[in-house]
Amino acid sequence: MTSNELIKKGSDILKKNKIKSHIIDSELLLSNVSGKSRESFLLNSNFKIDPSQIRSFNDLVARRAYRKEPVAYLLNKKEFWSMKFKVNKDVLIPRPETEILVEALVKYYKGHDPFILDIGTGSGCIIISLLQELKQSKGVAIDISNKALKIAKKNSKILNIPNRIKFVKASICNFNSFKFDLIVSNPPYIARHQLKNLDVGIKKFEPKIALDGGNDGLDVIRKVIYKSRKILKINGMLALEIGNGQYKKVSQILKLNKFNEKFLISDYKNNIRCILSVLNHY
Repeated sequence: MTSNELIKKGSDILKKNKIKSHIIDSELLLSNVSGKSRESFLLNSNFKIDPSQIRSFNDLVARRAYRKEPVAYLLNKKEFWSMKFKVNKDVLIPRPETEILVEALVKYYKGHDPFILDIGTGSGCIIISLLQELKQSKGVAIDISNKALKIAKKNSKILNIPNRIKFVKASICNFNSFKFDLIVSNPPYIARHQLKNLDVGIKKFEPKIALDGGNDGLDVIRKVIYKSRKILKINGMLALEIGNGQYKKVSQILKLNKFNEKFLISDYKNNIRCILSVLNHY
């Protein structure tokens, strides 16, 4: 069977099972089992795929189609900031909205070397991406999950910046070690009662601990804001990713804790998804 035939077969199965990204998913899965790039399939549609690779491909397509398992977990990797990050079910899958946050921070700190804290680092995608761009910066990444920290450490080694990040198992409530120029966090922000409404692939496979933001979705956000008051340097910045529709409430919490909003960042649908604010010490 040729690559073209196999991609069409996989795509048809995924489409019948209501997978919107059925073509690209089929291409990615075949690329993974064959070791060939997606681009090579476009250039040559007649690659012969050997029987063992076909069996592996069929298995992955079935998991995607019938179990709705995310492609990133099937491949154990996800591209973020033009880098390939290792991911598994112990960490949240990096998303485009978070890249918008990284882009804003890289632009703001260009030419500077902030000392960075990443709260709830997960795969490490935020702090690793920032340190790839801010070559003189160093940082600390904390998470309450040992399994997540293990993945983040692997990514820091693969992407060649292990000596610039200190990984610490800690919750933000118990972390008091340093003063930082920049605190960044993509915390859990889904209200508990809304978890059941998430896509099957998210609620079934992604770690609940990285999604559950408590009764109103703001439990962890409140803790991050409150602790940041104590561990930010003068004129230090707090960069928060928030859920769609949470801006007004989070803005009020920031003001109550003496933060001044500096930048608001919207996603591709024009929803405010990130707030960059500076601590007012006066």
